[in-house]
Amino acid sequence: MKTASDQLLVIFGASGDLTGRKLLPSLYELHVRGLLPERFCILGAARTDYSDDEYRVLEKAHIREALKKKEVDEAELDNFLRRVFYLSFDSTNASEYGKLKDRIHQLQHEEQLPDKIIYYLATPPLMYELIPACLKESGLNVPEKADGWRRVIVEKPFGTSLESAQKLNKHLCHIFDEEEIYRIDHYLGKETVQNILVLRFSNGIFEPLWNRNYIDSIEISASETLGVENRGKYYDGAGALRDMIQNHLMQLMAFTAMESPSVFDPEPIRDEIVKVFRALRPYKTHDMDHLIVRGQYDGYRTEKNVATDSTTETYVAMKMFIDNWRWSDVPFYIFTGKKLPEKSSEIVVNFKSTPHQLFAGQCSGGSCNKLIIRIQPDESITLKFGLKMPGAGFTVKQVGMDFRYDSLSKSYLPDAYERLLLDAMLGDSTLYARSDALEASWRLIDPILHHWKEEGAKNLFFYAPGEDGPLEKARLGMVPKDCPCQTCG
Repeated sequence: MKTASDQLLVIFGASGDLTGRKLLPSLYELHVRGLLPERFCILGAARTDYSDDEYRVLEKAHIREALKKKEVDEAELDNFLRRVFYLSFDSTNASEYGKLKDRIHQLQHEEQLPDKIIYYLATPPLMYELIPACLKESGLNVPEKADGWRRVIVEKPFGTSLESAQKLNKHLCHIFDEEEIYRIDHYLGKETVQNILVLRFSNGIFEPLWNRNYIDSIEISASETLGVENRGKYYDGAGALRDMIQNHLMQLMAFTAMESPSVFDPEPIRDEIVKVFRALRPYKTHDMDHLIVRGQYDGYRTEKNVATDSTTETYVAMKMFIDNWRWSDVPFYIFTGKKLPEKSSEIVVNFKSTPHQLFAGQCSGGSCNKLIIRIQPDESITLKFGLKMPGAGFTVKQVGMDFRYDSLSKSYLPDAYERLLLDAMLGDSTLYARSDALEASWRLIDPILHHWKEEGAKNLFFYAPGEDGPLEKARLGMVPKDCPCQTCG
């Protein structure tokens, strides 16, 4: 595996939850695996007043907590924390960025770092425009040396509408070049998601069947057992469509539906993703109430920081179509929800049944032949097909071949943020969203949001916590979990 060149990582929002729970534990794991550059420093920046040593003590506890299921080598952890520094300053005040510039110069001199810097915006979205603008005003957005570079990593949500996403893209592209902007989606850092491309494009047994002639439908889902917990203020302004579908699940759909790139390089891959989004069939207004079901779990309106008359959706199921040669008229079912029976994220490819049923128990219509790519909680791939039951006769019983990633006991499975942070250090943007792809996805989502705003509570369906979403989802025609053939296990 390639090792990144020497560089500095500046984390805005360094005293926040994301930094302590994900970013620093992931960077520590990269340190343990020997994947960080020899000369590499992390500069945390936030308003809270800490010294370097005080911040290290704080984050040492956070790393231990995040990795409590693993054995942490204390000496190795201390070695890692020597790479970590802290600056207390007000990132909302452009006049204070001189402090940041001075500290960067100091670290580059004392730690012999080159003029290569990544800025990570682990902050609330309202800072995504302000911090880059302040970096530009202080000259920190451009390298000072010919061999230097600057990169910026932006967390989701990247805009709340097409207009806001376009505005943010335009703003960032006035400060950084497009190839320097890394829009992160942690779903794409998961091993199983990346394996979709390998599964499809390295196996002659799958790719020839990966089209409208052999596939009946595709389901892409993310379900959660929890409610909004302490995120009521954010969630009530976002909802399931913005929070999960516009980014995570549409990216999974693109990986599932895209054509093979000419070469396995970032831009050709991202070109194919854009083509998928541009081929999505737009919803006509009269179709939105028939091809989309939105729901809200009972009790959501009593959650903390949620409006008592809220019409925010906690469940969405959508029937989508991709109008191109490969996928014409194949339905893609995308659904997500909170307070559902189980926590899982998966892609289910339902293959068509055989044209003639010879055996008892054999499927017709929605077929028993399925390829299930499970992303969480247990990363795995399962292929289901029919075989003869033991004994007299030829009765079909569905069986499965399973591959679980945890069966690779000698292989280390990196956390999603580990992979994505390392890719940014290497300058590999394959698993990061490009501006044209984001805007193309918003073009599909934006009219739906406008339609729901006009409708208010009309066609908002309710479901009890623990149920599998509102009953109205059945009208979309998804393949039922309990197959009608009654032989599926």
